[in-house]
Amino acid sequence: MSTKQQQLIEVAHRHAAAEAAADIEGTMNTLEGEPVYELYPLGLQLRGMARVRRYYEYFFAQALPNTLGYQLRSAWVNDIGLAEEYDIDCRIDGAKHSFRVLSILKFGEQALSGERLYADEKFFRFLFGPLWSELEPL
Repeated sequence: MSTKQQQLIEVAHRHAAAEAAADIEGTMNTLEGEPVYELYPLGLQLRGMARVRRYYEYFFAQALPNTLGYQLRSAWVNDIGLAEEYDIDCRIDGAKHSFRVLSILKFGEQALSGERLYADEKFFRFLFGPLWSELEPL
């Protein structure tokens, strides 16, 4: 493993820790350029630093408090990024829902260039809330 790849893995771990701690500045500081969040299989994306910041403001205020728990099932690294597979339990409209989610934290030059997520549409609507209407086709 190259030194650069090891540094990017450390950035990805800092990103995940900042998300779990609801630390918006810590999270944003792990991103570079105009990050892109890709949603599969829906074929939608959220693009740009300003939109990503607004996403995290919503996520920390609304989605994270309604996340009941998660379990990391597996993780692996390649040249694209750090992939993590989770089971995530959420409260949506007062009911518990469970989702299997695959997240790839994409490596940029010095930090993360975004995230590629594979999940159910219901989970994405929970995750992105009012930014749903701003998602664009890939």
